[in-house]
Amino acid sequence: MNPPLSLVEFSIAPVRGGVEEHVLTLLRGLDKSLFRLTYVCPAELIEKLAGDVPSEVEMVPLRLESPLDVAGCWRLATVLRRLKADIFHAHMFQASFAGTPTAWACGVAVVFETPHVREQWRTGWLKSHYYIDRLSSRLVDRYIAVSEANARYLVEVKGLPPPKVVVIPNGCDVAKFNPDIPVPNELKQRLGFDGADPVLLVGARLEPQKGHSVLIKALPLVLEQFPNSKLVCAGEGSLRGELEAMMRENGLEHAMRFVGYQSDMAEWLALADVVVLPSFFEGMPLIAIEALAAARPVVATATDGTVEVVIDGETGLTTEPGDPRGLATAILRVLREPALGRRLAAAGRARVLARFSMAGQVQSTQDLYIRAWQQSAQGTTARQRRICNSEGMN
Repeated sequence: MNPPLSLVEFSIAPVRGGVEEHVLTLLRGLDKSLFRLTYVCPAELIEKLAGDVPSEVEMVPLRLESPLDVAGCWRLATVLRRLKADIFHAHMFQASFAGTPTAWACGVAVVFETPHVREQWRTGWLKSHYYIDRLSSRLVDRYIAVSEANARYLVEVKGLPPPKVVVIPNGCDVAKFNPDIPVPNELKQRLGFDGADPVLLVGARLEPQKGHSVLIKALPLVLEQFPNSKLVCAGEGSLRGELEAMMRENGLEHAMRFVGYQSDMAEWLALADVVVLPSFFEGMPLIAIEALAAARPVVATATDGTVEVVIDGETGLTTEPGDPRGLATAILRVLREPALGRRLAAAGRARVLARFSMAGQVQSTQDLYIRAWQQSAQGTTARQRRICNSEGMN
């Protein structure tokens, strides 16, 4: 592999969330002597990632949301040909559906897709039967599932070929997210909190999937027993105005703060007494991994990959999605029993250290890239030999 392989990461969402942090982990961690890295994504996302992407990575602004966008596909094809791309990796099904046909048409040797989540939006006869997914799977060489649950969904529900599906869990920087970071009391003061106020933290995009509305409904139940509790929402999204209105309607302005997107969550996790993840669905939530790496108690909904890191009664507490009372009960249990919270958090950190490190995620992905490319190269060589032998016989 000399010169380095040309690897193109591709996404279409203009916002920065867990998927984008996943890609950023790869861009930072992959061996630059083995890969020449390019990230193709919307210009708005490039602005949000400014300063966090290694200088060796080429950033290419491009918006492409459908394979029917002829102009967008042409621009992507131009980029792939200029880069002489060896590997194309699309993140989320929509990105793969939009970009994979162009990558295949341009002769890119290996095409990857990481779907990241169970696609709850798949409703209606056509979308819910996954015909398009199975058809487009012929153009995809490998699917990376971010959890065992995600892999089962791809194989058992979508009907994708099992040999193409490989599980590589999300990971975090366990050195950065650690229990030794001191509680940032000055941050509490800036937020208008007293030093003893219990702080609940939800670090997630303000989108329907993440279940913020359920947590806002649960908060008054928590305040009945811990009236000084505060809820910090770290994230941006389309629901911010709606959620702020819901806060005001319930008279919770004194107990809630919306602090927007935070690129460095380590300090915010140090602030938290309980990290809450009230999602309706997840693939493998990075915030849960980061929180446990930081030895913070986690209360989460029992969704897909979440339960592979937040194990009820062992590394955290879980409740059913969409249940405000159940969510409040779990939060209150952690607040009432600090020793329980410490035990769960310590066990959670041990699990993250063993299974969900950033180094492990990057190494496994890098090995898979190289293995898939080598298999493709061997297959191409074998086909060339057969063609040459056939021509020699004529």
